[in-house]
Formats: sequence, structure tokens, C-alpha cells
Amino acid sequence: MKKVDLLDLKGEKISDIKLNEEIFGITPNDKVLYDALILAQASLRQGTHKTKNRSEVRGGGRKPWRQKGTGHARQGSIRAVQWVGGGNYGTPVPRDYSKKQNRKERKLALKSALAHKASDQEIMFIEELSLPTPKTKEFVSLLTKLNLNDKKTLVVMDNNSYDENLILAARNVRNVALIYADELNVLDIVNSDIMLVTEKALAQIEEVLR
Repeated sequence: MKKVDLLDLKGEKISDIKLNEEIFGITPNDKVLYDALILAQASLRQGTHKTKNRSEVRGGGRKPWRQKGTGHARQGSIRAVQWVGGGNYGTPVPRDYSKKQNRKERKLALKSALAHKASDQEIMFIEELSLPTPKTKEFVSLLTKLNLNDKKTLVVMDNNSYDENLILAARNVRNVALIYADELNVLDIVNSDIMLVTEKALAQIEEVLR
């Protein structure tokens, strides 16, 4: 198993921890990872776009003029697609953009994303993460000690810890996202410059993915 540094709130090393090679040491499957990213992005689309077609536009019930003898082109309705105020043709209608991926592929995609982070040394581990007060400057000070204040950071906490001070302090910090271990997803991992994971969160991630 690969050993990495475990840091404290001051950014100082306190011990080594071992990473599970079946998760962080695999050869990433980029195809499955790509499919998972497309799935995640597609699921964010609402699909509520809508325009009115010819049958939904009000008016145009009768023929505007007779078929022949007027000098005009023949027309059947003033709500046809070529008229101003007419219906639309071939325009968006409500649809579901969601895609499917089986459970094994989703698990492999998550492992691949974590393996990329580990190989690129874009993941850090901290013993615990808590703040005495909900002040943003204290959280910024913590990021500075960890040399993360200028990076897009994904903070991963264990499911059983709820630190309201940390949540309140972190929500106003630009380029910082705070999630729990059971919310970990490939889109957040790939979009971050670096991950900051607590020791307990790491144990929960490895328990689910191994």
C-alpha cells in the first residue's frame, strides 16, 4: 500500500497513512470515467425548454385570402411557421437528458478519478477538520496553512461529522466545495484542483469502494 502524509490543522505532518491500492493504485479507465462525467453533466440539465408549435399558437383558424387571383402566394393560415407570430418547427420540447451507467462502471469511474488524483499528487489528508467559530477568516487561515488558498479545493468530510461552524465559514469562500463522503462524485473530483480529505472520510470511502 502507498503511504501518504497525514496532516494536522497547522499543515504539519503527524504520521503516515496507507492508501488502498485497489482504489488509489489502479490503472484508471478513462473511457468509463468519461462516460460517468457525461452522465453527471447530463443529469444537471433540466430539459424544460419549450416553444409553441403550429397547433399551440393562438389564432389562424381561417384561410387569410382565397387560393387564387389575389397576386399573393397561397396561404392556409397566418400562424404557419413562415409568418411572424406563427408556430415554430423543429424547436426544443421538454425531454429527459439523463443517461444510465451500471453500478460496476460507476464504481470504477469513481476509483479512476481518485487514482488520477493520487498519481498527480492532488489529494491531501488531514486528521480532522473543525473550527471553533463560524468565521470565514479562520477557514481562510486554515487554507493558507495548507497552501490551498489559491486552489480550487474539494473538502471531503465523514458522514457522521456535522460541524456547523465549518459549514458556515466555508460557504463564502470562493473555489471551495464541502461535501460528505457519501456524496463523493466524479464531477466534483475532476473539477477540483486538489482534494482535502479527513482521515475518517478516507476510511468510509475505502470501505465503500474496495
